[in-house]
Amino acid sequence: MGGKRTQTDSGSRSSSSSILQDDQEGLSFSSSKAQLLFNNAPIVSSYNDKIRPMLDTIDKLRVLMVIEEGIQLPTIVVVGDQSSGKSSVLESLAGISLPRGQELSLEYNGRVEQTDEENISEDIVNATNLIAGDKKGISDTPLTLLVKKNGVPDLTMVDLPGITRVPVHGQPENIYDQIKDMIMKYIKPDESIILNVLSASTDFSTCESISMSRSVDKTGERTLALVTKVDMAPEGLLEKVTADDVDIGLGYVCVRNRIRDETYEEARAIADRLFKTHPLLSKIDKSMVGIQVLADKLVQIQAVSIARNLPVIVKKINDKLNSYLSELNKLPKTLSTVAEAMTAFMPIIGASKESLKKILLMGEFDESPDDKMHCTARLVEMLNQCSYQLHECNASDSKSNFLVEEIAILEKAKGINLANFVQRNAFLIILRGKVKGISGIPLGFVEQVWNYIENVVLSVLMRNTEKYYQLQLSARRACENLIQRMKERSIHWMTEILEMEKLTDYTCNPEYVSEWHRLMTQQETFITKVFRNSHDLGLGPHTEIKINVEGIGMVEVGGLMKYPHVLLSQAFDLKMLMTAYWNVVLKRLIDSMALHLQLSISNLVNEDLETEIVSELMGPNHGDGIERMMEEPPSIAVKREKLIKSIKKLKESKEVVCKIMDGIITFAN
Repeated sequence: MGGKRTQTDSGSRSSSSSILQDDQEGLSFSSSKAQLLFNNAPIVSSYNDKIRPMLDTIDKLRVLMVIEEGIQLPTIVVVGDQSSGKSSVLESLAGISLPRGQELSLEYNGRVEQTDEENISEDIVNATNLIAGDKKGISDTPLTLLVKKNGVPDLTMVDLPGITRVPVHGQPENIYDQIKDMIMKYIKPDESIILNVLSASTDFSTCESISMSRSVDKTGERTLALVTKVDMAPEGLLEKVTADDVDIGLGYVCVRNRIRDETYEEARAIADRLFKTHPLLSKIDKSMVGIQVLADKLVQIQAVSIARNLPVIVKKINDKLNSYLSELNKLPKTLSTVAEAMTAFMPIIGASKESLKKILLMGEFDESPDDKMHCTARLVEMLNQCSYQLHECNASDSKSNFLVEEIAILEKAKGINLANFVQRNAFLIILRGKVKGISGIPLGFVEQVWNYIENVVLSVLMRNTEKYYQLQLSARRACENLIQRMKERSIHWMTEILEMEKLTDYTCNPEYVSEWHRLMTQQETFITKVFRNSHDLGLGPHTEIKINVEGIGMVEVGGLMKYPHVLLSQAFDLKMLMTAYWNVVLKRLIDSMALHLQLSISNLVNEDLETEIVSELMGPNHGDGIERMMEEPPSIAVKREKLIKSIKKLKESKEVVCKIMDGIITFAN
């Protein structure tokens, strides 16, 4: 099969076609955009004058690649089974002998190669192999055949691979699915006119290509059926094309395919005689037979489609253009001087400070819809959780092994002193053990709080600096470094607080003394019950006996009857002293942590963060930070470049279509 030829009627105009090879059916056109022209029985000049501006416009839009912006162009898409004779018909449409002075070139993968009629088939095969490989596969990459010629109007067509279900050697197993997906991609847009090529011998109602076209064009209003090889199956053809059981809205055209070495002129002459003299084919209306009728129909259908769709295309171009312009305006202003960078920098820092004040200090809910940003409530929640853990810790449990630890420490702390005097060193030993037992909880709380605050601060900074890549990097480093230091400072402060609690026993809180007195009112009753129960019941020292101690609860005292009355009295006194004081210690820890964090967060928001970011940008380690602010992030730069290119393309497209819009409505009507 030769290449597709194009001709024009006044001067010379460029037209593009994209063709790929299907080795199972000679050379067919897949994923293509081909412009076909005819020189036999030319369309009248007045008609040319009307459609030429529209065809030129669509051509220019196609060259501008406006389809890349999601704007579909009116196109005739050729589909059919592998053996339907599709390629032969397309050759007949454009396969006349080219006169001297014609120009042919192939464009693919950014390459442009000149060719001629003698070498066009071989050049197409070679180009196809480069694109799709030499294993009979297919590709959606266009191969463009560019033809310049004088004479008649042109057509723009997309010729796709023939439908086949059984892969031949070298083809992938899913070749049918690949071809079907490609066909559906091209026939689905409402702007596409479907030229469905059918062999006369096939049952139209079960034809795969008909099924595909009907799935996207249920009424058939944009489907034209081309019946090929009519000389091989003339029986019943008249009934098939007149009954129209498959809803072909644009009608049928029947043609005889050129065979063997027939010239195009010979093939047309044979076809003309066939449709005039054949006993069956001659009964088909002459408006439905022949290559010239097909050409006329395609030219008219394409012109009407362009006229109908061009206003819609104009609207889509305008909508896309306005959308891209709005998107471009939302991008950060490009910074060219340090002054501009500073002007952009200061409001960002100010806005970040205000947001963090609302979130971290004032607890406002309207700053961010994200629950994690309601920081004051979250901090209170974490503080309450810490308080609960401190009170529930084993070191804080006053009921377990009641008085056992106190008795053991008193035994070790015996000295030459009054028997009824509780020694301070015994109290401190117990206190240090209890503080050590809970020390991991407040330190873990400090770590948790600062990790949370870091996430909140980073979230605000990243949101406010997202348009300035280098500033975002500096802000992140500044935030992470600052909060790491503040975390370490808080951990050091908390460690000192715990060490102070271990070192001395002091409080001016009057609740300590009053609580101790309240607890000590049970001392005599408690000791009396211990010994009375064991005496009255005749119980041994290992018998389980429980007594309720107010403020503490039920405690096991069976093992205490073996100790002297004085030692139990001292142990009870020591226990109540520690119980009263331990409540003070825990409250003091919680209150101190709350106040410390509140002050630290306030300093972070009001002073430290801004100072750290400025230092990061302008300090000795990163002193060129302001200059680096002028560098766009890669994502923004790519987006800006893409938008600018698309806007340029759409503006050029708008200029193209605006030049002919005045006459479009009249022609369409």
